[in-house]
Amino acid sequence: MAQTMMKKVVASSACVVIGITRRTSARSLAVAGKNLSTNTKDRVLPAEGEITKSVFMSQSTDIFTNLALEDWMYRNMDFSKHHVMMVWRNDPCVVIGRHQNPWLEANVPLLVEKDIALARRNSGGGTVYHDRGNLNITFFTPRERYDRNYNLELIKRALFRGFGIQSIINERQDLLVRNKNKISGTASRLSRLTGYHHCTLLVNANKSNLKSALAKREHGIQTNATASTPSPVANLVEVNNRVTVDSLQTAVGYEYLRTPALHLEDGGQNMISKQRGFQFVNPTEDWFPGLTQLKSELQGWDWCFGRTPDFSVSRTFPVPSELLAPSKVYAATQELAINMTVVKGLIDDVTLNIPPGLVESGFHGEASVITHLKGKRFTSEALTALQEAMLTRHLPSDRKLDEKEQFVAKCFDQVVNTV
Repeated sequence: MAQTMMKKVVASSACVVIGITRRTSARSLAVAGKNLSTNTKDRVLPAEGEITKSVFMSQSTDIFTNLALEDWMYRNMDFSKHHVMMVWRNDPCVVIGRHQNPWLEANVPLLVEKDIALARRNSGGGTVYHDRGNLNITFFTPRERYDRNYNLELIKRALFRGFGIQSIINERQDLLVRNKNKISGTASRLSRLTGYHHCTLLVNANKSNLKSALAKREHGIQTNATASTPSPVANLVEVNNRVTVDSLQTAVGYEYLRTPALHLEDGGQNMISKQRGFQFVNPTEDWFPGLTQLKSELQGWDWCFGRTPDFSVSRTFPVPSELLAPSKVYAATQELAINMTVVKGLIDDVTLNIPPGLVESGFHGEASVITHLKGKRFTSEALTALQEAMLTRHLPSDRKLDEKEQFVAKCFDQVVNTV
């Protein structure tokens, strides 16, 4: 992709091409950012004519690396005189908002099975699916000049200028085509000095994987976490089959460079020639000191799952008749009930309500397993603890769960894996 893009950029004599090739480039930007006043009242931002722009193109397709790069730039760079649009793409992954519940938003067992990464970003908003068929865009500015509408209108212009695609911005600041199909969601992060707005554009993403990765299932979760709003989606290639991720990257990049920094006006080739142009960015520790630590934090379990807002789960499961005492007749359906609270991704409290029919048929040990589950991750780790707890009631020569215990374990598995 990088070689293809470079050929396209170099082919235009009107575009200035600057590649960041020395690690001092990133370090000097970091120093500039750290020397900024922490009081926005003390700084005077430059006039529009003094602001230059760059399009940074990440050479990584790893979600954790790209999120770390985004965070590094947000923390360290000075955008007062230099606005940046970063374009990036990822291998298949699901990205949840900062305040969301991954077990509620994503099909976690499927992601594990298909080796699809799950990442929690630092911005708010809803859950999205990424693959190489998405173009992700991040707009960096000083906080005072953060403007979502400017950014979205710029993308609208690029779609129409480059491909004749008409789109609209709805009340949620999503981009829609055909007046109903979502092609882009939006989210942001703001500090006292800096702000960024990012979005993802569906070009030719695998919609089957998208649907299955974000499928809603029976989960019994109650939470105050931010919930995603389902919307019908479309790929841009469904509207115009000439659109590719590379061509869209070029179209949006040039639209960004030809537009003045603070208002929507077509500055044409004259404006493009004044900008810093397209720059390939290699998100490594050599270029961006401290990036490795940021990436490590972003891909850790404590961030991806442990930062989930507290939630509770309640599920009931009918007990198969063959597991009940055959000599008994019960007035109501016999159900196993599992209730638990989860704090920071760890089981804080749990109860197993065993129906009389299961106890009368010989099941035992329900009370003894509870203490073994507290503090366990809300994953198969808890299931393993449950199985081990039930096995402690067995003789050393009988290390196998009986059919009633297997039923309880299967129900618990459906809770912690939310399937």
